[in-house]
Order: sequence, then C-alpha cells, then structure tokens
Amino acid sequence: MSRVHELRDTLFVGGREGADLYGRIFVVSAFGGITNLLLEHKKSGDAGVYAQFANADNDRGWHEALDRVAGEMIKAHEAVLDHPADIEQATDWVRSRIEDARNALTDLQRLCNYGHFRLTEHLLQVRELLSGLGESHSAYVTTMLLQRGGVNARLVDLSGWRDDGDVSLDDRITGAMSRVDPMTEMPIVTGYAQCAEGLMREFDRGYSEVTFSKLAALTGAKEAIIHKEFHLSSADPNLVGQDAVRKLGRTNYDVADQLSNMGMEAIHPKAAKTLRQAEVPLRVTNAFEPEDPGTLIDDCPADEPGVEIVTGLDIIALEVFEQDMVGVKGYDAAILEVLKRHDVRIVSKLSNANTITHYVDSSLKVMKRVEKDIAEIYPAAEIRSKTLALASVIGRDLSTLRVLQRGLCAVADAGHECIGATQGPRNVDVQFIMERDDLKACIKALHGEFIETPKAALKSVA
Repeated sequence: MSRVHELRDTLFVGGREGADLYGRIFVVSAFGGITNLLLEHKKSGDAGVYAQFANADNDRGWHEALDRVAGEMIKAHEAVLDHPADIEQATDWVRSRIEDARNALTDLQRLCNYGHFRLTEHLLQVRELLSGLGESHSAYVTTMLLQRGGVNARLVDLSGWRDDGDVSLDDRITGAMSRVDPMTEMPIVTGYAQCAEGLMREFDRGYSEVTFSKLAALTGAKEAIIHKEFHLSSADPNLVGQDAVRKLGRTNYDVADQLSNMGMEAIHPKAAKTLRQAEVPLRVTNAFEPEDPGTLIDDCPADEPGVEIVTGLDIIALEVFEQDMVGVKGYDAAILEVLKRHDVRIVSKLSNANTITHYVDSSLKVMKRVEKDIAEIYPAAEIRSKTLALASVIGRDLSTLRVLQRGLCAVADAGHECIGATQGPRNVDVQFIMERDDLKACIKALHGEFIETPKAALKSVA
C-alpha cells in the first residue's frame, strides 16, 4: 500500500477505460509499518500504542506512541498524494481520528481507576480500535487518489467507527455493500471489519484476509486475488537468487496450509476455508506485473510428483525428557495445555519412549515461562529449550522423489548437517532440522537439489 500511487497506474487503472475499470472490489491493508506502530512490531515485538497502553505505568509512553503513529500516517499519504488539497484533507482526517482514539483511551483509563472496572477486560476492544485506524487511513487515501484520477472510487469503511458494534461480520459486510454498485463504482474496502465476533480474538493480524475471503464469498466473486509485491515463488529470491526461483503458477490449498505453518502465509487457513466452501478460486499475483496471471490456488491435485517450494523459519525446540514417561498415556496433554496458555505456536512435533520435543515458533523469553510451568507439573523431568531452524520442502505430491534421502545428501554436500528430519505419509512436505546459522545455506542447497538441477525432474526410484 505504500506504493499505491504506482498501483494506480498498473493495478487499479492500467490500460482500462470506462466500464472496464469496474466490476472489481479492492480490500486494502494499512500502509507499511503503521500496524506495527499501532500494536507491536510483528517480528521484533517492539511496543506500539497498544502494548504501551496495556502495560502503562504512566500516560507518557502510549501518548508519545500515538503521536508517532500520526506522524508516520501523514508521511505515508504525503508520499503518494499529489494534490495539496488532498494532502491537507488526509492530514485533517488523521489528526481528527487520532485525537478521537486518544480521547477514547483516556476515558477508558480513567474509568478503570475505579475498582468495579478492569482494564484487562477491555484490551481486546482496544486492540481492535487501534488496528482499524491503519486500514481506514489507507482506504481513505486510496479513494481520494483514485477519485483525483477520474475513477469513480467509493470508500467502504467496515471499521465501525462510531457505529453500532453489535452486528455480525456477514451483516457488517452485506450492510455496507448493499449501497454499492461495483459495476459502476470501485469499492475500496478496509481490511479490518468491526463485528460482534471480534476478528482479532481468533485471527489477530490475519483479519484482512478473513474480511477479503468473506467479502468474496458473500458477493459471489468470480475469483479472489491477493496482490503481493512479488510472485509466489519456489523460494525467497533474495536468498537463492532472482534467476534461480520459479513462479509456482498452480498449486492447491494443501500447499497453502503448509506455507502458513511455516510462517509465510499465502492466505490465512480460515480464509482459505471460506473460499473453498464458497467455490471461489484464489489467485496470488505480483501487483506490479498485472499482465502476469500469477499463481492459481484451488483443490486440484498435481499432474505429477514435484517439489514446488523450499522455505524455512527459526524455531525453538522444547525438549521434555523423563525416564518414567514410557508407557504413560496422555503425558503430552499437560505440555500442550501450557503451550496453549502461553500462546505458543507449534510448528512440528517429535516423540519417542521417554522424550517429547515440540518445535515451536516463539521467543526464549516466553519459553522460560513455559519451562517453569512444565517443571511444576513434572518436577522429575529434564526440560530445555534450544534455538534451531527448520527448512521445509513442500509440494502437492512428493511421492517417488526420495525427498528425505536426497535432501539430507544435499545438505551434507553443502558442508552442513541436519540434526533431525521428518516425513509424513501424505507426501506434501519434508522437514529438516538444523542449527539456526545454517538455515539460509540449507535452503539454498535444497532449492538447488529439487528446483534448479536436472535431478529435480526425477520421478521415481530406479
């Protein structure tokens, strides 16, 4: 969205004229970095307005954080709007909406000074209120940008600002769209939608794709398209080289789920489910190459076995060893309950007679608390957390390709060592565990083995 002025000339308008401009609905996210400032940084965890407010010892921190958001919002729209009147109007919008949010948070903080009210009971609503600011801003600016260029764009703000909040997501969307004619207007819809269900309760920052998929299903869309800055490719081009990667072109929702598990969502799994059930095909394209059809995601199986993508992520291995575990049923249930309580995402799992290892996507700080809680339940257990990495080879059908064997050899030939590997019977992914510093080199080696070399065409064992 931070390049929306470029998208105006490619995606939104391009070579289209008249009626060809319409018949499309756009769901927009916030400008780059704004949601991080409003909530917390998605990768580093640095506190934004929400985190500052939730843990405030005084008012100064979250007030300053809110001022910083206002400044960055203004910078964002100044970079994409050309007309001085539009910039002034957008700046006034930011200042007004930010002050409204500040007043709401101040009033809530004051109310919770009374013993009958607990701030913790309202934090989810605070998170939703703040998050919606980013999408509302980008949708407002995009609508102005397109209207200035002669497009009949229409803002559809689902954020529920000052509206009745006791409506379902379906009702929020259908109510807003009932007044819109997509065949003569270009709806610019906020990725965040305020609703009685509370999108962030279940989806947190994956809410934009949930809104997107629900909108596609409710309007009977011919196709749902996710526009990214790059193609859905066989690996990170910055890692293996732009010339080495291959565009996927076609894959299925099973592969999309595996990508989600690896932290590189093509689409949120719940959003994918909505599209599948509504029989709306999904396409992922490069927003800056609108002539390229991108990658189609549907339910079709592969025509033949083949590796489609190699990716990886940093993980922590939580290892619980207890000699008396062997033969005890349900030993893992208590561990899973602790992980759930601390909101730790499990990527993979391995167990034997007396050891259970969960490979998780979390931080060492959180895992120390997890270790403490597990030790209280199983005082005789040896518990440790170790930073590692996981590389995954993914495809709709990996049968007959000897991925496990060839992958281990490729990593070894590159001068590295896997300390674990696993392959399930469904033949959609093979996971390799390694030291964290070896991840990038191992992804490159695996991509070279399965995507770049003639061996990638190997179909069966001789």
